[in-house]
Amino acid sequence: MSILVTESNEPITDRRQLIDYFVRGEKPPGEWLIGCEHEKFPFRLSTLKPVSYEEPNGLHDFLNGMRAYGWQPVMEGENIIGLTREHAAISFEPGGQVELAGAPLVTLHEMADETSRHLVEACAVGEKLGIGFLGMGFHPTAARAEIPWVPKRRYQIMRAYMPKKGSLGLDMMSRTCTVQVNLDYAFEADMIKKFRLGLALQPVATAFFATSPFTEGKPNGYNSYRMHCWEDTDPDRSGAVPFAFEDGFGYERYAEYALDVPMYFVYRDGKYIECAGQNFRDFLEGKLPALPGVLPTMTDWANHLTTLFPDVRLKKVIEMRGADCGAFEMLVALPAFWVGLLYDAQACDAAWDLVKGWSAAARAKLHAEVPKLGFKAELDGRKLLDIAKETLAIAQQGLRRRARMQGAKDESLYLDCLFELVGRGQNRADRLLAKAPAGVKNLFESERLRPPSAPEKQGFRVTSGSS
Repeated sequence: MSILVTESNEPITDRRQLIDYFVRGEKPPGEWLIGCEHEKFPFRLSTLKPVSYEEPNGLHDFLNGMRAYGWQPVMEGENIIGLTREHAAISFEPGGQVELAGAPLVTLHEMADETSRHLVEACAVGEKLGIGFLGMGFHPTAARAEIPWVPKRRYQIMRAYMPKKGSLGLDMMSRTCTVQVNLDYAFEADMIKKFRLGLALQPVATAFFATSPFTEGKPNGYNSYRMHCWEDTDPDRSGAVPFAFEDGFGYERYAEYALDVPMYFVYRDGKYIECAGQNFRDFLEGKLPALPGVLPTMTDWANHLTTLFPDVRLKKVIEMRGADCGAFEMLVALPAFWVGLLYDAQACDAAWDLVKGWSAAARAKLHAEVPKLGFKAELDGRKLLDIAKETLAIAQQGLRRRARMQGAKDESLYLDCLFELVGRGQNRADRLLAKAPAGVKNLFESERLRPPSAPEKQGFRVTSGSS
């Protein structure tokens, strides 16, 4: 999420405060919530080209149009750069990707409602402006130079720094879209188990949700080119966090990792102060070159944590970050997959039994192969498709035991689209590639995000109107 986080502005004088930040995220199981974030590419309906912030009927006008539904503006100088409503937010990624950071919710049924409502509102405003939204993980036609960047200072800083660290960072920023779920943990040991499960099974999620097999109008040889981009973005802050499987991993070890990740910026008095490549450890001692003599606050720490990009990220929640954006039902399936695995104790134990014997080498090999091979990847001679089927069955049983009902239906109904994929032995990327002979531009119609047309058939309820 690209809107600044606000915490305490009291200076950090003890490193224990960094660890206590994670401790404050702990919640008993009865209070666990679910948060989902998803991005989408805006495109001009008449030309299929990306949409800029400044152009007439562009993204600036989109945000203002959304205010009719009760959204409040977030400003940076004179520019409206985002919106908030209750506990949800809308913002832009660097290339204008529109992101919904949903409210923390109790059930997946509520999340389906929230996603439906967001698409009702966004598509209604978009139609008036001649804008559609594409649900794919990597832009299928636009070259990097064709993507207009939104006018946000933090992105200017990152845009200058990214090429120093890898060749695909600017593509990650401007040409990718993801869906992620944010989950709670009860205590440190619970966080550790969920974090490790998330890392081990992230390749399964990547294979399920892969939707980025095209670059600039042609097949690129990958199922998830979006995930491939992370392999050459910035090794300091992205990847699979292998130390999470070592003895001694926990809040403190993650905090030490975060301290070693170079900074991007500090926000003071309404301005972004560039400190790209500088060290948070120096900041703790009042020796940050960009702000000599100034100590960081918990707000600085919270915002620094948002600039780490591992496959699984720890804040006051655990974020699962390995999936491409996709169609409406996939936006709800991703949180359903992880909630089923991690919010039921029996499912969590079964998933751990599945992965606990995997070696570090096997995990690394799987992580490297899945962006290209999807379900065709293997782990120790076993096909990932078979692992995906087993994992999905565990998640289904976990959701059924949760027994969060909407009428006669529990939350496992949101996994139906994933069962369809493994039943066919193909993920979305495989099926998109099959459409390639008809022309990549046809993807803008087939993968255009819309509210579900017959929600009652899927157990989804669509709500609309202003709040």
